[in-house]
Formats: sequence, C-alpha cells, structure tokens
Amino acid sequence: MTRGFRPCVLTANDLLDGDAVYLDPDGAWTRELAAARLLEDEVEAERCLAVAEARGDKIVGPYLADAAPDGQGAPRAAHYREAIRASGPSNYRHGKQAGS
Repeated sequence: MTRGFRPCVLTANDLLDGDAVYLDPDGAWTRELAAARLLEDEVEAERCLAVAEARGDKIVGPYLADAAPDGQGAPRAAHYREAIRASGPSNYRHGKQAGS
C-alpha cells in the first residue's frame, strides 16, 4: 500500500564537500532547509527529481524528503533524519555547525 504524496523538498549532497543541499525556488542549490522550495505537487516534484538526477556534476544522491511549512511558510523537516541532515554533521562541530 502506498502512502500517497506529501509535501517535500528535493535534497542531495554537494559533490565536492558532502554537505546536505536543497533545491531552492530559483533552481539553485542551498545549504539552508528554510530557503528550499517546498514542493506541493507530485508531478512537479518528480520532474525536479529527474532533472537533479541528471546533474551529477554538482550533487549526488538526490531524493525527495517529506517537509512541512513552518509558521512563515518556509519548509521544515518532517522527520528527525532530515532535521539532523539540515543541522549538519552530528559527530563534531564542522560544516554548518562550525559557526554556532
């Protein structure tokens, strides 16, 4: 049984440094989940995924991750795995966590 489509973001890892990245509304990659494009249409989400899968020169491992809008409409992680990816590595402070 399939669960049906849910709002999501397109995520992958940056090919050069491995950081989690997200497709933004302009079609670029951002390291900030809150700046990602919230995909609310299944056909559009699948189209974006197909385009990303062909971009092996910039990213690796693209997939659609469940997301939900926060109070201002920005996407937030709908699963703890994605919340961990969005905040950066969990083993020690580097990457996104280096500044906090």
